[in-house]
Amino acid sequence: MEPVPDATTRCKFRHLLEENNLGVALFDAVAVYLEENGMKVSKGTIVDATIINAPTATKNKSKTRDLDRHQTKKGKQWYFGMKAHIGVDSKTKLIHSVAATPANVHDSQVMGDLLHGEETRLWGDSAYAGQQSVLKDNDPKVKDYTQVKGSRHRKLTEQDKAKNRHKSKVRAKVEHVFHIMQRQYGFTKVRFKGPGKNANHLFAHCALINLMLSKKQLLRLSVA
Repeated sequence: MEPVPDATTRCKFRHLLEENNLGVALFDAVAVYLEENGMKVSKGTIVDATIINAPTATKNKSKTRDLDRHQTKKGKQWYFGMKAHIGVDSKTKLIHSVAATPANVHDSQVMGDLLHGEETRLWGDSAYAGQQSVLKDNDPKVKDYTQVKGSRHRKLTEQDKAKNRHKSKVRAKVEHVFHIMQRQYGFTKVRFKGPGKNANHLFAHCALINLMLSKKQLLRLSVA
């Protein structure tokens, strides 16, 4: 039996993945493999984002500020780090699109990057409201099921709240994906400096999440 690779070997292997952008390649290869085994992306997409925290210290070894990390406020709490954006299939919960940004980038700014181009329905929380122009550029026929957003001057009606609750039943599926990412794979902290390294890490995790979500179906195919 081969010994477990030491820390230096693992570090060199990680650098090899990063330098060749193999996290994205791995994510794409898993998507092709799953499609070949009958797990195709449907016509519905759920978009969402989560903050991946980083240490609050912004200095690196050269004593200069790390400009690739930013802070953002969510509710009444401040967060510092990066943001993981994903587009998830509304039926299978498989991740079909991924984007990594600094934490202060608003969710709606990358919505176009999370669409696969053949959607007929879109779900998202109120952060994605009012993005009809993006949907029109993607496909004018896409039905927008993002949450209705209230404001100080326009409070949500009871009908609006009822519609939001109904939309949430579908939109909640993306929370299961984030649960796997953060609880089962432990991806809750930014581990590296630089957007490329962390983006590579995110894509690799999303590839593994898709394999986990497809595990039962793949096992059935293997014994068939």
